[in-house]
Amino acid sequence: MRPLRYSINITLDGCCDHRVGIPDEELHRHHAAGLERADALLFGRVTYEMMEEAWRKPATGTWPDWMADWTIPFAETIDRARKYVVSGTLDQVDWNAELVRGDLGKAVQELKQEPGRGLFVGGVTLPLALADLGLIDEYEFVVQPVVAGHGPTLFAGLSERLELKLVGRQEFQSGAVALRYQPGHVTA
Repeated sequence: MRPLRYSINITLDGCCDHRVGIPDEELHRHHAAGLERADALLFGRVTYEMMEEAWRKPATGTWPDWMADWTIPFAETIDRARKYVVSGTLDQVDWNAELVRGDLGKAVQELKQEPGRGLFVGGVTLPLALADLGLIDEYEFVVQPVVAGHGPTLFAGLSERLELKLVGRQEFQSGAVALRYQPGHVTA
């Protein structure tokens, strides 16, 4: 069974607004490597549209001038990845994507049953629903050395407490720390 992995940048005070604590070159490389461990990406509509706007290769085949050279490996990884989009409002998707409709738990279980290296989920709303269903196999929180003082927080509205076991840690030159967890009971 393919594992479903979740990764998100958050601030020290738990803000998960993508405009706060923008990753640097080292973190872009880290996230690109994480995406390479997946056969497909799973997004909700908002994250899909945000990622498409930022990382879809233009029809010209040339990345825009504003894009730093070190962001291109991340952009290329996202651009070529297979994508599944959970949405009740979109009628169609493209950009190597397929709509996921109906029972979320059943649909994601079916995706996990397919052979491969894994699935990657991003965003805020969809991961909350997947965490409530117990479908996420690994969580990665990349904690940015920033206190935002505002913005949305992660897993607001989670129906039950989620106990996690630390399985990995990586520090970056920026002061950010990636903490990887798997669901499970934490023993004191």
